[in-house]
Amino acid sequence: MLDVLIIGAGPVGLACALETQRRGLRTAVVEKGALVNSIIGYPTNMEFFSTPELLEIGGYPFPTSHYKPLREDALDYYQRVARSENLELRLFEKVEKLEGEQGNFTVTTDKNQVLTRNVIVATGFYDLPNPLYVPGEDLPHVSHYYKEPYQHMAQHVVVIGAKNSSAKAALQLTRAGAKVTLIVRGPEVSNSVKYWIRPDLVNRIAEGRITAHFNTCVTAIRPEAVEVLTPDGPLTIPAHFVYALTGYHPDEALLGRLGVEPDPADEARAPLFDPTTHETTRPGLFVAGTVCGGRATSRWFIENGRHHAQLIAQHLVNTHEEPTLSERKKAALQ
Repeated sequence: MLDVLIIGAGPVGLACALETQRRGLRTAVVEKGALVNSIIGYPTNMEFFSTPELLEIGGYPFPTSHYKPLREDALDYYQRVARSENLELRLFEKVEKLEGEQGNFTVTTDKNQVLTRNVIVATGFYDLPNPLYVPGEDLPHVSHYYKEPYQHMAQHVVVIGAKNSSAKAALQLTRAGAKVTLIVRGPEVSNSVKYWIRPDLVNRIAEGRITAHFNTCVTAIRPEAVEVLTPDGPLTIPAHFVYALTGYHPDEALLGRLGVEPDPADEARAPLFDPTTHETTRPGLFVAGTVCGGRATSRWFIENGRHHAQLIAQHLVNTHEEPTLSERKKAALQ
C-alpha cells in the first residue's frame, strides 16, 4: 500500500511527489497523459510569464539562457527533476474513481487498482476547454488549442477571445502571413493581457493588419466561414481555420467521483478545503495547484501552487502512522 497517490503529473503534482517522498512516505504519481502533459500542449516556443526561479520545484535550479523560460526549457527541466528523484510514475493511466476511506483508499484506473492511504489531486484545468455552445464547434478546422502559425500562411484565420492566449496567437499568425480576424465578446482587448503584448495587438488592429470585431459573439461556425452577431447586425467572416481560445476549466466530473465537494458560496465552484493543510471535506483527500481555484483559473499558478506541496507533505508526516500487521494483511488480501 502506498502512503500517497498523486493524481496529476504537472509541475505541482511533481512538487507534491518530491516533498512526500523525501519525508519517507511511499509515493506514486498517476497521470492520464504524458509527464507535464499540459505543458506539452502549450504553443511551440511559448514563453512563460514567470522567471525561472518561480517555476522551480524541489530546490532544483532551473537553468536557461532566457530571462523567461520557453515551453521546451520547462519540459526538459521537469523531466530531469522526475528522473533525478526516481519518482514512481504511472503515465497514460486514467483515474476513474476513488473508494474507501483514509488509510485504506482504493483508486481505480483504466488499467489497475491502487491501494493508498492518502490521495492528492493536482489535475489542473488545461484539458477541458470552455465551449462556445454554437453549431459547428466540433468541425475539424476548429481548435481550442493553438500550437504554431506556419501552416496558416495566406489563409483566413478567426481567433476568438481577448486575453493572453488569443492575443499572442493573433500576433504570431499575422506575422506568419495569415489573414487574421479577432472576435472579442467585450468592448476592447482585455486589460489582463500582459503589458508588453497588449500595445502590440492594439497597434496591429489600429493599422489594419488584424481585423477586430468587439462586442461581438459567434452564432455558428461553417466549413469556410464564421457567423457572428456584431453591434451593427449579423456578419459572415471567411475562415479556413478557427481558434476558439476561450479558456479552460477543471474536470468537475472527475472531482465529483473522487469526492471533492465544491464550495457552495464560491461562484467559481472552487473545492472546499482547509487552507492550512489543503485537505478536503473527505479525510485523506487533498487538493493542490490550480485545481484549488475551480473555474477561477487565474487564482493559482505554478509559482504559488507549488508551495501547496510543502503544506500537504508536512501535514501527512505529522499525522502519519504505520499500519498495524492486521491492516497490512487486510490490504494485501484486497
